[in-house]
Amino acid sequence: MHRYSVPLALTVCISCVALLLTALYMEYVSGLVPCALCLAQRGAFATIGVAALLYVIPMYRLKLLTGALVVVSALLGMWLAGRQVWLQSLPEDEVPACGPDIYFVLDRFPLSESFKTLMLGSGSCAEVQWQFLGVSIPGWTLIWFTLMCIAGLWLMLFRGDRPFRLFKE
Repeated sequence: MHRYSVPLALTVCISCVALLLTALYMEYVSGLVPCALCLAQRGAFATIGVAALLYVIPMYRLKLLTGALVVVSALLGMWLAGRQVWLQSLPEDEVPACGPDIYFVLDRFPLSESFKTLMLGSGSCAEVQWQFLGVSIPGWTLIWFTLMCIAGLWLMLFRGDRPFRLFKE
């Protein structure tokens, strides 16, 4: 089973790069404006991609650490995407008010306030800008984060045999 772990880690890394490139294409070519939760999800994808790439390094303990980082980042991404899907499902009168965009908040407010805005989102996060097969962007990212969480669990469980040591530390 562990012989599939490195190719799986590379697949996760390549998937994260492809998803981030797709997000950049949607922002800069298609003109979609990312909200705070979208930017936070990009950070989670970037962390997963880097951790999956580090998994390839042949160090037994590093494989456990990077696999756990994939799982934790995927769980954070699932929470962020789930919150945005929830915001998008609210009736119009219950959607929180739109505040300033995240770039303004990062520039003008303390880091703790900026972090709170980034994690909780605002009314702009409830806007559905694009759909494919009836599923919005955060719905698709929720699916991807779930798949990556499963892959991270696989990477943690099947990381290979413990290396032989002549002397115990």
